[in-house]
Amino acid sequence: MNKTVQLQDLGHKDYKDTWDYQERLFKEIIDIKIKNRRENAGLTTPNHFLFVEHGHVFTLGKSGDVENLLVSQKELAAKNATFYKINRGGDITYHGPGQIVGYPILDLENFFTDIHKYLRLLEEMVILTLAEYGLKAERSPGETGVWFDVGTPFARKICAMGVRASRWVTMHGFALNVNADLGYFDLMIPCGIKGKAVTSLNVELGKATVDQDEVKEKLLKHFTTLFEAELVKKENAIA
Repeated sequence: MNKTVQLQDLGHKDYKDTWDYQERLFKEIIDIKIKNRRENAGLTTPNHFLFVEHGHVFTLGKSGDVENLLVSQKELAAKNATFYKINRGGDITYHGPGQIVGYPILDLENFFTDIHKYLRLLEEMVILTLAEYGLKAERSPGETGVWFDVGTPFARKICAMGVRASRWVTMHGFALNVNADLGYFDLMIPCGIKGKAVTSLNVELGKATVDQDEVKEKLLKHFTTLFEAELVKKENAIA
């Protein structure tokens, strides 16, 4: 089993370009696994973790309802935003500046073969990170992601998650609001869940901005512990 994870921080990148890059890494791992099974090649599969910040974009999962996008394509264009139907699970999600997006592209056979455990550990990574800022985040039963004040009229989501998995290889991942413009969430029904608010770390802390690099460091610290992984930094492969 290979528990080394190649880390890349892509900076600010176009959503479609990053999606294509994810697909390429995903396919490379799948191809190795197929070769191993057909030829007993004994090749090691790599693992990747991408950090990225996107421009304003709305994405709809394969089981999502397009009616949860509350504006037209023309109105999106006026907001300098784009829209994509994609191949992850979940409903509609927003990505934009001030948000940390993480895409773990892992061969779970290097770690454990349990997609539910995978999602719970991603949630735990975020929960532990927020605890370092003195915040008590939690899970909401039946609703993947990370929340505050679950079960109260003040319930609000700070981190959305949606993944795809095939042959135990993952892609897509999580979006943590750190310094996000929450006005963009009013253009949709977040994750298709009506009547619940969305928040951002800077809002919860009462700060104008929060150091996103510091948040990334905390996320990675908890990721390596929870997944018993070793991170190796890799040069940005997207021009």
